[in-house]
Amino acid sequence: MTQTDLLSGDKPMPFFLTLKRTFRFIKPQLPRLIAAFALVLLNVAFDIALPMFISAVTDNLKSDSIALKVILGFAIGYISLGAVNQIVLYALSMLLQKAGQSIVAKIRMETFWHIQTLSQGQLDKMPVGSLVTRVASYTASVSDLFTNVIVSVIRNVLTIVGVYGMMLYISWQLALLMLAFIAAVAVISFAFGKVIGALFRKERAYISELNTYLNENLSGMKLIHIFNRQQYKELEFLLKNENLRKARYKVVIAFGIYRPLITLISVLATAVTFFFGVKFGLSSAMIVAFYLYLSRFFNPVQNLADQLNNLQKALTASERIFRLLDIEPEVRDLPGAEEVEEFKGEIEFKHVWFAYEGEEWILKDVSFRVHAGETCAFVGATGAGKSTILSLIVRNYEIQKGEILIDGKDIRQIRIRSLRRAVGQMLQDVFLFSGTIKSNLTLGSAAFSDEEIEAACRYVNADSFIGKLPDGINSELSERGENLSQGQRQLLSFARTVLFKPQILILDEATANIDTETEALINQSLEKMRNIGTMLVCAHRLSTIKRADKIIVMQHGEIAESGTHEELLQKGGYYSKLYRLQAERQ
Repeated sequence: MTQTDLLSGDKPMPFFLTLKRTFRFIKPQLPRLIAAFALVLLNVAFDIALPMFISAVTDNLKSDSIALKVILGFAIGYISLGAVNQIVLYALSMLLQKAGQSIVAKIRMETFWHIQTLSQGQLDKMPVGSLVTRVASYTASVSDLFTNVIVSVIRNVLTIVGVYGMMLYISWQLALLMLAFIAAVAVISFAFGKVIGALFRKERAYISELNTYLNENLSGMKLIHIFNRQQYKELEFLLKNENLRKARYKVVIAFGIYRPLITLISVLATAVTFFFGVKFGLSSAMIVAFYLYLSRFFNPVQNLADQLNNLQKALTASERIFRLLDIEPEVRDLPGAEEVEEFKGEIEFKHVWFAYEGEEWILKDVSFRVHAGETCAFVGATGAGKSTILSLIVRNYEIQKGEILIDGKDIRQIRIRSLRRAVGQMLQDVFLFSGTIKSNLTLGSAAFSDEEIEAACRYVNADSFIGKLPDGINSELSERGENLSQGQRQLLSFARTVLFKPQILILDEATANIDTETEALINQSLEKMRNIGTMLVCAHRLSTIKRADKIIVMQHGEIAESGTHEELLQKGGYYSKLYRLQAERQ
């Protein structure tokens, strides 16, 4: 099963397993929830007491000589019961909101943390929209479970038990007659629960699919406009929107059938109460009390059905969150992995084999060594395995065969955070967050002063454009840095890397799609950065790697040739042909 299949959740998780796992987050909030349970008991007690109170009033009203002060006393008593009950409900609501929001915050943090532990290979197989839905939307549904659903279910169940007990006390014969109606409600509700559970799972799947589609298409809106594909995309969205509408409509239909059935049973039970109440010789006060209890009996049943809606939503949301949490990270620290503070920067691949899927090998028995402080460039056609080599060094993916060594140590024996801390990566597609230039360079770290940040910018020539901005390093960037050119974004990427002082530098097509003027600045920066430590470069423009200490030519996942620029030209192989071809085009 692929990770995407696991995320989709083709098979429903058992109900009680989902509930049990959801309750795991309750522990820290247990005192509040116990206090809330006590308040629920008090609230139910008030509700059960009221019909008997009204019955007593009814008995007294039969007397013609009833005093005004007696009526006033009953009125004050009724108001007092209602007021105390409302105070209890307020306290209950406050307790549950505090507990519920704390629990959901914990779930949200754990989900986000878990996503960060997954490898790049796993994240590649998961739609971003689906992940966003789990962290943001589904956790909100789980919040409803703790702040509303659970307490309502408990209150309704206790009310049903308490009310039926009072019905038995008033007339056990009438109470036994009600069992037939209770059984009918139970059977209908059970069948309804099965149906609604399947419908909610399908609805959630369509919501996730729609969010994924929106996330992807809003990000690619520029391309849609360029090719004038708005109408086609509207039709695609219409289909997904229609699937969600139909799924939601089925839920509405299910509840539209269920609620009237319960109401009909309630009406029949009321008619039976009055008919047999008189037949069994009950007083009018007792019949009124029994009727009030009966109405209090079926209301909680209907409320349970309503809460079943929210319960199914919450548990379906929980199920999808747990499916994400159940995905084991493919790349993790091995037991005994070392924390390395500083690297010299010697890199060696020993008979490395790697495939993204199955045995479709991207790298085949690749071996090479780069000495500390050297600059090594990788050249080859698209798909030859150049970028893959760079990704494997920082363990974005796990190799299937062979070893990758840094300073003679297998990278699997080095803690991931210490490995990645030592490696600065500069990619072709520079990612910038919305915020200031400073926040993008420091990535939230308070360890850097403004002087250090500005020095890093000068080092890579990024000050050439930052100095022209009104607020300098405090200038605001739009989402993904769209208010900067590609070259400017790349220079910020260089500055960010220099600021974090890595011992190994990785440049993956960092000079692609850059204008001539910016390329000159970037090449100057690269010359300076060669002094920082070992540098690994993947580039299509061979003019940018002529001064590399070693050039490795990749073809079909294997090393075709290697050497310096001059050595490879003399060999007259693939590199020589490629270099001459590029020279002719210029």
